[in-house]
Amino acid sequence: MSDDVTVRATGRLWGVGLGPGDPELVTVKAARLIGEADVIAFHSARHGRSIARSVAAPYLREGRIEEPLIYPLTTETTDHPGGYQGAIDDFYADCAERLAAHLDAGRDVVVLCEGDPLFYGSYMHMHKRLSHRYTTEVVPGVTSVSGASAVLGRPLVERDEVLTVLPGTLPAEVLAERLAATDSAAVLKLGRTFTKVRDALAEAGRLDEAWYVERATTGQQRIAPLAEVDPDGVPYFSLALIPSPVNAAPPVPVPSPGAVTASPIPSPSLSADAVPVSDAVPVSGVGRARGEVVVVGLGPAGRPWLTPEAQEALAAVDELVGYGPYLDRVPPNPRQRRHPTDNRVEAERAAHALELAAAGSRVAVVSSGDPGVFAMASAVLEVACEPRFTGVPVRVLPGLTAAHAVASRAGAPLGHDYCVLSLSDLLKPWEVVAGRISAAARADLVLAIYNPASRSRTWQVAAARDLLLEHRAPHTPVVIGRDVGGAAESVTVTTLGDLDPDAVDMRCLLLVGSSTTRVTERDGGRVVFTPRRYPA
Repeated sequence: MSDDVTVRATGRLWGVGLGPGDPELVTVKAARLIGEADVIAFHSARHGRSIARSVAAPYLREGRIEEPLIYPLTTETTDHPGGYQGAIDDFYADCAERLAAHLDAGRDVVVLCEGDPLFYGSYMHMHKRLSHRYTTEVVPGVTSVSGASAVLGRPLVERDEVLTVLPGTLPAEVLAERLAATDSAAVLKLGRTFTKVRDALAEAGRLDEAWYVERATTGQQRIAPLAEVDPDGVPYFSLALIPSPVNAAPPVPVPSPGAVTASPIPSPSLSADAVPVSDAVPVSGVGRARGEVVVVGLGPAGRPWLTPEAQEALAAVDELVGYGPYLDRVPPNPRQRRHPTDNRVEAERAAHALELAAAGSRVAVVSSGDPGVFAMASAVLEVACEPRFTGVPVRVLPGLTAAHAVASRAGAPLGHDYCVLSLSDLLKPWEVVAGRISAAARADLVLAIYNPASRSRTWQVAAARDLLLEHRAPHTPVVIGRDVGGAAESVTVTTLGDLDPDAVDMRCLLLVGSSTTRVTERDGGRVVFTPRRYPA
């Protein structure tokens, strides 16, 4: 009875196969579990986009917890003491630990997997590490081999024929030997192995029978005789197929919307069954000491402005520390603890993060924009220099700055030399701020002005404008960017002479042009840019 109670107290682990790519090939059971799950976990490359998640998207419900399992890099090169295998083992162990935290809290976890979870599937690495600890069930999916056969319109095997499935990573002589000895065959994991596989097919005398299938069942499906395929256009997730030789006939491909049967598609491939081992191996961030602080730049707004490196770091940490509104921009995950603070306690916030890391936690300190630009990276590194934090690793991950975001909306006002300064006099005297404004104006630099105003600072914008007008013409272009990337985004182009301080608040950033900055009408709007050439 007690054992039964223990099982019920923990969550249930599901390895859910999604099929080869068409969301309509997801099984009824898989769709139901995806919709019911407390936690949805999925592997992806560093760009953060997940093929598995995109296939499952029609079945996801609002309010679910997402646990991205992001491979940091795609190369076999690593300085891990255990080499390649040690690095990948550490990565999978870390992923399993993150999922275990949800299961221990009683949350059901669905791990998404393209194709079938136990057929070259990425899920199997979680299964091996967790299935003996938690109630686990695997939901099979349509494999890439079955999908390819279906769209090719040819049987895989008939009667007493033998089907051989091979990874393209095998040595060429092994591939040729096995291809020559079988009736039908599927060779997976092409990509960089394609030329070797094609040569092995030729050596086995099977090249004329082989077909190339890419992105089977999707709108980007491609089918072609393998001998005609350009190796430069072959992604990892494609396969070679030798169908049943019985009643051999030209295939009748099953079309998908937008599918092609000839020229290569150089865009990123749709995963067929698994996250590749040789093409998706973390070489950094594994094997590190358990505790560390990573200072993460969130960019100026939501997820579209977040770098893949930052997404990876935020997914992996145990604790999140930062100014409350910035923490709110990170999707909630009950596995992680959050420590919101006021915006004026940077040193205390940094010390708290370092103390958590010293105790063994992986901690992310979040900043808007780039953490090294008027943000938390400097504060964390300053406190980290204290002797008590000598052994605590600190990393800084860059983010898209507010200056660059505003500039991109206006055009290219930062196209030549520019300076970045803050109008806030909380951490430096106004005399220093004023001297720097005048120096930048005399040097004819474009200015990116942060922190132009707040509820308690309402006079600096007018003072800065007057200082600039001592060296700049009144018609100098000025861009006011407010909440760029957010719901209340606005970008206003005005001039230095017409700059209204009342139009500027704490959510704004100012870009003040140089003597060469231009404003032009283009495509029904105003474009601001600073030429790359400066007049002699």
